[in-house]
Amino acid sequence: MPVTVVDPPPLRVHQREALAALAGAWDGAEHPRAWVVLPPGAGKTRVGLEAVAAELRAHADTRAVVLAPNTAIQAQWIAEATALGIGASDDKELVSPLTCLTYQSLAVFDSEAAESVDGSAAVVDRLHPNGVALFERIRAQPRLVLVLDECHHLLEVWGRLLAELLEAVDRAHVLALTATPPESLAGEQRALVDRLFGAIRYRVSVPAVVKEGHLAPFDELVWLTTPTPTEEDWLASEAVRFTELTTLLTTPGFGTIGFYAWLTARFVEPVPATTTWAALAEREPDLCDAALRMHHAGLLSLPHGARLREEHRHAPTAEDWVRLLGDWLLHHVAESDDPADAEVLAVVRAALPSVGYQWTRRGVRRGRSTVDRVLARSYAKPGAAAQIIAAEHAAIGDRARVLVLCDHERASATVPVALDGVLDAEAGSALAALEVLLTDPATAVLHPMLVTGSVVAGSSSTLEDLVAFVASRDAELASRLRVETDGSPVATCSSGWTSRTWVAHVTAYLEAGRTQVLVGTRGLLGEGWNARGVSTLIDLTTATTLTAVVQTRGRALRTDPTWPDKVATNWTVVCVSEAHPKGDNDWSRLVRKHQGFHGIDADGDIVDGVAHIDASFSPYAPPPVASFDALNARMLVAADDRDAIREAWRVGEPYDDVTLASLRVRPSVPAVVPVDEVVTVAPDAPAWRLGPEGLTTEAPLPDTSWRTPLALGAAAVGVSGAATVGGPWAVAAAGAAGGLATLGQALTTRRDHASVLTEWVRAQVALTSGVPPLEAVAAAVADALVASGLTEVGAAALAVDVHPGGEYRFRLVGSEADAEVFAVAFDEAIGPVGAPRYVVSRYTDATSPERPVRTRRGARAALRAARPTCEAWHPVPTVLGRNASNAGQYLRAWNAWVGEGRLLAAAKPEGAGIVAAVSGEDPFTATTVMRRHWS
Repeated sequence: MPVTVVDPPPLRVHQREALAALAGAWDGAEHPRAWVVLPPGAGKTRVGLEAVAAELRAHADTRAVVLAPNTAIQAQWIAEATALGIGASDDKELVSPLTCLTYQSLAVFDSEAAESVDGSAAVVDRLHPNGVALFERIRAQPRLVLVLDECHHLLEVWGRLLAELLEAVDRAHVLALTATPPESLAGEQRALVDRLFGAIRYRVSVPAVVKEGHLAPFDELVWLTTPTPTEEDWLASEAVRFTELTTLLTTPGFGTIGFYAWLTARFVEPVPATTTWAALAEREPDLCDAALRMHHAGLLSLPHGARLREEHRHAPTAEDWVRLLGDWLLHHVAESDDPADAEVLAVVRAALPSVGYQWTRRGVRRGRSTVDRVLARSYAKPGAAAQIIAAEHAAIGDRARVLVLCDHERASATVPVALDGVLDAEAGSALAALEVLLTDPATAVLHPMLVTGSVVAGSSSTLEDLVAFVASRDAELASRLRVETDGSPVATCSSGWTSRTWVAHVTAYLEAGRTQVLVGTRGLLGEGWNARGVSTLIDLTTATTLTAVVQTRGRALRTDPTWPDKVATNWTVVCVSEAHPKGDNDWSRLVRKHQGFHGIDADGDIVDGVAHIDASFSPYAPPPVASFDALNARMLVAADDRDAIREAWRVGEPYDDVTLASLRVRPSVPAVVPVDEVVTVAPDAPAWRLGPEGLTTEAPLPDTSWRTPLALGAAAVGVSGAATVGGPWAVAAAGAAGGLATLGQALTTRRDHASVLTEWVRAQVALTSGVPPLEAVAAAVADALVASGLTEVGAAALAVDVHPGGEYRFRLVGSEADAEVFAVAFDEAIGPVGAPRYVVSRYTDATSPERPVRTRRGARAALRAARPTCEAWHPVPTVLGRNASNAGQYLRAWNAWVGEGRLLAAAKPEGAGIVAAVSGEDPFTATTVMRRHWS
């Protein structure tokens, strides 16, 4: 059957690239299969249809079968295929060139079909006869193109059926399309993808499509709220038992070995007596992290060699307490025959359910948490949504199209007895959210309404207007519509129509602006639902997978041809309570939502994690409740400035579409950077080097002419050009030598050149008592990695930004693997000495000349005469310490960038002694944070 393709809109850059990659995958391949990842709005359907059209033009007997996850997406495929001139239908007889079916139409199982005891029977044998017939019909096609849209659904539910189907159509051209990044797939799913499709043929990220102008620039925002007074009172009462327990743990005699004595015996005393902290943390990472948070709270001494990272600098969570309590119970209390320990076990067992855990003979296990239900379904959340909607309407007026997504239409019909009077059955439902919006005067004027799989609801006046709107589109359908009300604010519209029919009409009603707020469920208005005018998403769901997050955000990111300057805002409402140890559960959900999802931060960087919402946000603990009002106000200000959001994305500028791990370092002495100034620092060769034979310098001698009183700049203190932005070593040197101000004053008062030279030499010598430049260590790590064959690029590809406030940001601009290896290695290189296999030294504390320096030649001689009095030791990063060859490469790079030093193996006597002596030392005393930076 000949195919006539109509004049379609031009292909986007990512569509062209995806099709080129697809052609390469199919051309001459023994198993022509391809896996392509495109985010919502990037045009997956067009890519699939263009690939099908090419095959249809080449071979008239080709049949294409598209499997989609739901009827909405199925209808989109058929409509777009028809618009392109490709004959399409949903007829299971496969009579059209393209047939689009749902996965469910194939995977209908026979309830009477027996499954083998060992699960080895073929899945196709358990299909309903209709499913078997369809399976056979697909397999019988002589020339087949099989498109699996949003194929992660098939992986999640029918992975084995997919494998059998692909085996049956071994020579078919198969295209798997998804918006789900592969890193979000579970282990078994990822293994199945690798086996069935091999490497991803093409992928593009959300930021890349925004940069091209095919998705709207957007901002990720959060509204922080606390539970209602009734909910908060209940949470506080639930917390009493656990609070009493934590207080009781300090009571002398509570157990034959008290809880805190146990922690000391487990985590402090063995280090370094019988083990190192690094070895202990490697064996029991979760317990060790919990122990360090106990130290941060002042409840435990810092174990020797331990280093507090970002994740440790907050109060212990309920999970920390339970994890450590479980260790105490399992390995001491439960094993004891002493009656005092039996009493301890009974008290702890009774308190654990208040934080959602229970004691079993195998230890502490997670149980059902009514606390989490209260936070997830708090009545404060729809109230927060109403405030957001009012603010969005004030900001953009008639352009506002707000989508409020909930988990379900109606909540469970039953409520736990413990929550009687706290939450009712509708708490957290879409209907409950709609009722709040209809009773709030600020949002009621926007005619909010709800559409789900079974009901359309809103005010009676809005629904009457909807009926009139539908009449202009489908008079016969409108004649059957009835608006029903029971006296409550929420009226419903009934007719016996299907969701497939009414969702299209309600979507058009929203696009027309007759309603500006649409409430629905993630299942119906998430994946596959499109309304290009949506300006704002309010996420009230509990879904945290990257798949769910990408799909929900995709609803607001569509571009709107009637609104070229559209900017989207994505809000997440988070409920936090300080009245209960697990009051941060909803915050933890927010953190999981943003793991791997990229947004733009206040500095204009595109990063993943909650830090792109606000720089003060930590993935490890929520901000204090007292700060909520200020933070919410900050979010409203950000949402109001749509122009700033658009400008920050720099749409149209070039990009690489890579995500590189970066290490953010805040030294103990921060860099001094002017406000609103960010400086990119390239590492330079060190200007001075201290070795056993003395100090040498490449820095130019200062100009001693009084006519140039400010000549004593960066070169005069002997550091690289990076010191001009306030490198930490420059600050340290200034303090040791009396400060740059002192040196500058010496010149401005026209002191003789001998005094200037003497001060200059002493400043050079003073540098040797400080830590080396962070850039120098980073460059040494980078060059050692490339020399060892662990990365493709070295120090030449090192990027260092110094941000306002003194934070350094290091990243290796190579492949994603290169950046990851470097970030981890550099973090270890500037960390405390733990239990490394090798250590490297640098010579320090050169002796300063006692006599004045009178000539330039004398200055050089004085430096050569300076001898080190100390030797400082630093850990060799694990990846470079795996063998002597790699460690040797690090020594060579260290000598070139940092200064002369020695390399010792911890396995040999001298090295073991050095490691034992310096274990726990932290020369840089820097706080580090790992981030993933898109560019």
